[in-house]
Amino acid sequence: MTEEVALLGAGDGGRVDGDALDAYSQTVTSVVEAVGGAVVSITVGRTPRGAMGGAGSGLIITPDGYVLTNSHVVHEGRQLEATLMDGRAVGAVLVGDDPATDLALIRLNGTGFPTAVLGQSSSLRVGQLVVAIGNPFGFQSTVSAGVISALGRTFRSQTGRLIDDVIQTDVALNPGNSGGPLVDSRRRVVGVNTAIIPMARGISFAIPIDTAKWVIPELLARGRVRRAYLGIGGQTRPLDQRRRRQFEIVSGRAIEVLTVEPEAPAARAGLRQGDLIVAVDGRPVASIDELQRALTRTEIGATTTLAIVRGSERLEVPVITAEGT
Repeated sequence: MTEEVALLGAGDGGRVDGDALDAYSQTVTSVVEAVGGAVVSITVGRTPRGAMGGAGSGLIITPDGYVLTNSHVVHEGRQLEATLMDGRAVGAVLVGDDPATDLALIRLNGTGFPTAVLGQSSSLRVGQLVVAIGNPFGFQSTVSAGVISALGRTFRSQTGRLIDDVIQTDVALNPGNSGGPLVDSRRRVVGVNTAIIPMARGISFAIPIDTAKWVIPELLARGRVRRAYLGIGGQTRPLDQRRRRQFEIVSGRAIEVLTVEPEAPAARAGLRQGDLIVAVDGRPVASIDELQRALTRTEIGATTTLAIVRGSERLEVPVITAEGT
């Protein structure tokens, strides 16, 4: 009797594990079925300076062929070509790129392309399942899955630019995944895979799709993002209840200044490491994305006022903005 009970327990445990595995597999499979057709492999010919081009991935976001990818994949690229999941190879042109967020748009020749649904990266939580689809080392339509490891990361791109508010995952990525989508379990694109740390395992990064949503219209209109420049590096951080009450801050988050570039507008205005930016021209800002949007609306060379919390004080700091390079 004891042996029978033990065997039943083992069998039941195996069935539960199998059910869990099936649910996981079904989630990943449904993501691939919904989004995979909109993922393309991008190859780049020589640049205007004669350098060899590279390769990466991209995501079709409109039926008339607009593709979201990384700036570092297609920057200054000529002779762009994209290969769809069904094997079709089509020519493409660069619409615009923004190295500051490592995002770019290209347009495929043709119409009637499959597309993916863009989600909201602001709703992401650490630990949730995500799936990456791309073309590492030329292996088309490769799928890998993992979890959100951290949010609000900042790292320096290969061009030396700081990219803020980045998503960190443990999804296995390799060269060629750059520009491909990061997708949640609801089959919505929440990020653009952009970088890995060489020699590290389980550390990958993606640009939030909320950032892409405000970059895309800028690239469509001008081919670049024209934004006011402060010269700071920062990260989104939560505010405790005491500070929120003391300074009458509606949001539970602010932008913490991590670095201030010498001779930049922020340095000339007296901003310091550790300052918390809570508003721009009277409008609350609670994240890097919101600060960037506010600066995009700001006229270059105009005076904008930052509301900051420094220690036990709330200060209004006027800053004369410059155009970022």
